[in-house]
Amino acid sequence: MNFEESKMQKELKAKCNKELEKWRFKILTIFAFLFVCGINGLISRYVLAAEEINLYSSRHYDQDERLYSDFEKQTGIVINRIEGDADELIQRIKNEGRNSPADILLTVDAGRLWRASSMGIFQPVHSNFLNSRIPVHLRHPDGLWYGFSQRARIIFYDKSRVSPLQLQNYNALAEPSLKGMVCTRSSSNVYMLSLMSAQIEHAGRDGARNWAAGVYKNLARSPQGSDTDQLRAIASGQCGVTLANTYYFVRALRNEVDGINKDNIAKIGWIFPNQDTTGAHINISGAGVISTAPNRKNAIKFMEYLASDSAQEYFSSDNDEYPVVPGVGISCALSKLGIFRQDIMNLSKLGEHQSLAQQLYDEVGYD
Repeated sequence: MNFEESKMQKELKAKCNKELEKWRFKILTIFAFLFVCGINGLISRYVLAAEEINLYSSRHYDQDERLYSDFEKQTGIVINRIEGDADELIQRIKNEGRNSPADILLTVDAGRLWRASSMGIFQPVHSNFLNSRIPVHLRHPDGLWYGFSQRARIIFYDKSRVSPLQLQNYNALAEPSLKGMVCTRSSSNVYMLSLMSAQIEHAGRDGARNWAAGVYKNLARSPQGSDTDQLRAIASGQCGVTLANTYYFVRALRNEVDGINKDNIAKIGWIFPNQDTTGAHINISGAGVISTAPNRKNAIKFMEYLASDSAQEYFSSDNDEYPVVPGVGISCALSKLGIFRQDIMNLSKLGEHQSLAQQLYDEVGYD
């Protein structure tokens, strides 16, 4: 047998080797490309992961989705959310301690914000932008929290049973002429506690206690339900006078509340109380940066975004809340309630007096 390669075999072998080298080069190039892309992908994912904030929120409004999406679109910072009850979130952050992933706590009620700050949960934020945009009475004196939207707690009444002249201030709710006509939420509700705290600040302990006792004597039923339930009670004729936050009534005006329609809502009137004295009681939704925030700079960017014109307009147009930044317009629906003078007491007082507020309610038997 002839084992020597023929000329044709040698040429074929050389050609195969040449093709093999070409494919080897292509394969190495592909692997190199994939390797570089992989590294770049990892780097990109790492950078993107760093651009985030961890938001703990007790605001349960579907409309807030647009607010979060707008912030992410403008900044590229991703919002990771944990939602829950305000008091539970505050305690969770406290329990997590230094290991807490939370950057921001966003919640309703100045009393809750005060409680969080008194527990050492917040760190001071020194932002010229925030300080120039948000009035002094709507933020913590040391920058531990800022209010970003507000609502007034005002008097609503049955036009067929009560004259608006009887309801020019909160003290009127304690007048004997309204006996058996007043409905309210439970005294342990944060909005009731905050209003009572304002009474303590303005009228002192004894004045506030007397007010609570007078309102309690005038109740048409035991304290119960939500703000919307109070408005339903007026519409149905069960009660003649109640207290509720403004945005609940605006939703009713939009026919967004079961049990209230265009016929029975016409019987409901409203009063912004204390226009000749302290101004109408207000409360806020607000936020603070957590003391151990891992993404502090991004958290402050989010806080500043909430004070921007676009975010402030959102609070009014989408959720029927009043902006905190002076000069920002309000929605047509909200404007139907009219302009009013608001109480400019620093809202930290709502938290400082909260414990006493509950004590005084308890003393007079207010459930």
